[in-house]
This record gives sequence, C-alpha cells and structure tokens, in this order.
Amino acid sequence: MFKKSNLVIKNKRATFDYEITDRFVAGIQLYGTEIKSIRDAKAGLNDTYCTFIKNELWVRNMHIATYFFGTYNNHDVRRDRKLLLNKRELNKLIRGTKETGNTIIPTKLFINEKGLAKIEIGLAKGKKNYDKRQSLKEKEDKRTIDRAMKD
Repeated sequence: MFKKSNLVIKNKRATFDYEITDRFVAGIQLYGTEIKSIRDAKAGLNDTYCTFIKNELWVRNMHIATYFFGTYNNHDVRRDRKLLLNKRELNKLIRGTKETGNTIIPTKLFINEKGLAKIEIGLAKGKKNYDKRQSLKEKEDKRTIDRAMKD
C-alpha cells in the first residue's frame, strides 16, 4: 500500500556535541497537517531536546513548517509533541537521565514502511571541547584514507 520512503531528516549536531549511548525509535503524536509537512521534508531537528512531563516523554522545539495547502487549521510550527514509547523504554530513559550529564536528544526523523513518522532518540552525554576536537581529527583522518584508497 505504501511505498518505501527514503526520507531521513538528521540532527547533525547531535553526534558532534554528544556521545550517544542508547538509541530508541519512538512514534510521534502528530495533528492535522504535520505529517504532510514531514513527508515534504519540511522539518528540522536543530536545537531539539526531549523532556519528561508527568512520566510522558515530550519532544520540544522541533520545527515542522506549516503546510502550504493548509487552511486556517494549520498547526503550530514549534509546539511540544508527545513521543510514543512503551513503559519499559520510558523507565530505562528515566533512569538514564537521573545520572548527571545525561540527556535525551532526537537524532533523526523518518517515515517507516507503514507510512508513519518515527523519531530516533538517543540517551546522550555531553562531549567536552577536547572530545570534539578528537572527533574532528578522526573524521579528517578517515577522509584522508578514503581519498588515498580512490587513487
């Protein structure tokens, strides 16, 4: 019924600023024209984070642009959206965030084979400046090796 979508919206800053330990795939509670904007790749995960409100996980500051063909009932661009996870996963995330320095960050947004919007979140720990420099150095070394292999 649905064709395989190759839409993937990534949060490139997440892997640079944070060291991600655990990853989870969650559903998103969307309203109205939000799914249409996501299918048009009009969404962004910059400066997005997750937080617990009354034992429910919410994604905050996620940008989903207004749908061009939407009418007066278009959605809010940066509203809080509820993430759908099972109880076991929520409890694991709650325990993980109680450790100092850990946070929950969205890493990518995609459409699965059933046509549903999913978001991959990660339990992450912030990197120090020297860790970021090390990541850049490793990336540059890998790029140099790949260039040498092509020649």
